[in-house]
Amino acid sequence: MKHRFSVAAPFILGIALLIGARAEAAEACPAGLNDGKRITVLVEGEGPDVVLIPGLSSPRAVWNATAARLKGKYRLHLVQIRGFGDDAGVNAEGPVLDGVVTEVADYIDDCITDAGRPAPAVIGHSMGGLTGLMVAARAPQEVGRLMIVDAVPFIGLLFNPAATIDSVTPQADQMAAMMRAQYGQPAPTGPVVDPGPASMAGGMSNTAAGRTAIAGWMREADPRVVAQVFRDVMTTDMRGELAAVSAPVTLLYAQDDSAMPAARAKAAFEPQYAGLATFRAQMVTGSRHFIMLDQPEAFAKAVDGFLGE
Repeated sequence: MKHRFSVAAPFILGIALLIGARAEAAEACPAGLNDGKRITVLVEGEGPDVVLIPGLSSPRAVWNATAARLKGKYRLHLVQIRGFGDDAGVNAEGPVLDGVVTEVADYIDDCITDAGRPAPAVIGHSMGGLTGLMVAARAPQEVGRLMIVDAVPFIGLLFNPAATIDSVTPQADQMAAMMRAQYGQPAPTGPVVDPGPASMAGGMSNTAAGRTAIAGWMREADPRVVAQVFRDVMTTDMRGELAAVSAPVTLLYAQDDSAMPAARAKAAFEPQYAGLATFRAQMVTGSRHFIMLDQPEAFAKAVDGFLGE
């Protein structure tokens, strides 16, 4: 793997001579904030390793409640994609998703498995779930188990059962261009308030607090990065790579009667994962896309069960 998070070579050599190569790798990513090219990772807590990856436009704050519960028992690695709440850096131009996948895999290699620790549990929401799936398929030794929260291998099928990458690309390009055009426009300056159930945030959360949080995260996200990652996700189809995934995969997906009947939600999500060696799915009713915000108790129970397996 390419090591993006390693420390300076002389320091590594000194540490290796004094306390061994295993400590050298562990020193590369200490507690606190670790900077990468496309991502930053906040490390906190002690115990078995858990990597948490947020979704489109979301900062690591989406995991705040989860992290507060888990950091007493686990060593958490809270990923944030540059541009989702901080400076965009290199993510401001060109494809983003594949580079993020590579960097997440490199981070796990540098900071966890090269230190002699077991491959971590990975939990990803939305685009973060797709990222976790891509890492599990392309660097299977770096993922011990994977929880995907409300995401699928190919999102185009949620809108059209006959969708292909070629068929969705024109629309993805058009929508990405509209998002990108928002860059440089005056940003709202007032306090973030609940935009209401009919808003874009309302399609992702059925609670006032959830909608308010999402609206704030969307306001802070760089439109250039949002646009590019949106396009990257829309034009990615991982179904052909599922056979390469050796880690057990748990799918947690949302269902709200006002948006989609339970039978239709099951048919939309679960069949896309055919071909995985070990797969388990759980529907969370009464929730929109951000399950951790809409059904926090059910989400916490599912996460605890996943980590305890």
